[in-house]
Amino acid sequence: MEKHAKANAIVLIPARMGSTRLPDKPMADINGLPLIVHVWKRAVEAQVGRVVVATDSPEIAKAIENHGGEAAMTGGHHASGSDRIFEALQTIDPVGEFDTIINMQGDLPTIDPKSIRACLKPLENPDVDIATLVAEIHLVEERSNPNVVKMIGSPIGEGFFRALYFTRATAPYGDGPLYHHIGLYAWRRKALAEFVSLQPSQLEKREKLEQLRALEAGMRIDAIVVDTAPLGVDTAADLERARIALAE
Repeated sequence: MEKHAKANAIVLIPARMGSTRLPDKPMADINGLPLIVHVWKRAVEAQVGRVVVATDSPEIAKAIENHGGEAAMTGGHHASGSDRIFEALQTIDPVGEFDTIINMQGDLPTIDPKSIRACLKPLENPDVDIATLVAEIHLVEERSNPNVVKMIGSPIGEGFFRALYFTRATAPYGDGPLYHHIGLYAWRRKALAEFVSLQPSQLEKREKLEQLRALEAGMRIDAIVVDTAPLGVDTAADLERARIALAE
C-alpha cells in the first residue's frame, strides 16, 4: 500500500442510555466498573490518540471523568453514533486538528487494543475514505445469524479487502470463508462530514446497516482482518459473558 503521513487520530466513543434490550447498558456493572469505562480503557490502551466519550447522559460523563477520562456532552436527538461523534468533534476540535476519527462502539468491552490500532492501517492508502475491521467466521451458527453482519469484499492484499457490500444474510454464496464485520470505523474527517450530511439510503434502511449509506454514496471502505470478533454486549447473557471474559 502507498504510504502517507501518519494520521493525527482521535477515538470517539458514542454512548447513550436508551438501550431497550439492556436498560442503562453503558452503566451496567462488569466486575466493579461500568461497561462504558471498560470500553474507554480498551481505547486508551490502544495508544492511538486522544480518547473522548460522546454522550447525552450526565451519568455516563461523570463515570468516565471519575476514572480520569474525558467526556463531551451532545444533544439527545441523534439517530446514530456517527451523528453523535460528529457533533462532539465540532466541540472538541473546531479548527480541524484531527484528520482521522475512530468511531468505537460503546458496547465492546472485550475488544483487543491491537484491533483498534489495526483499523488505521487501511488508511495508509490515500484512496480509502473509511477503514473497518472483519474477522473470519468459524462457528456454523454465525453464518446464518442476522445479528452477525457479513462483509462481502474483494481481496486487495494479505488480510485486506475492499468492501463491496455488507449484509445480514449469509453471503457470499458458495465455498470459502465468510467474514464477520466488526462495528469499528476509522474515518477521514472529510468523509465523516460528508456522511452525516447525507440522508439514510434505501439499502441502509432495508438492511438496517448504516455503512451502506457510505457505499451507496460512492465512498470507499477497506477492511483489515483481525484474529477475533469482540463480544458486543446487547443482552443480559452477553453481559455475563463479558464479566467472565474480563475477570481478573
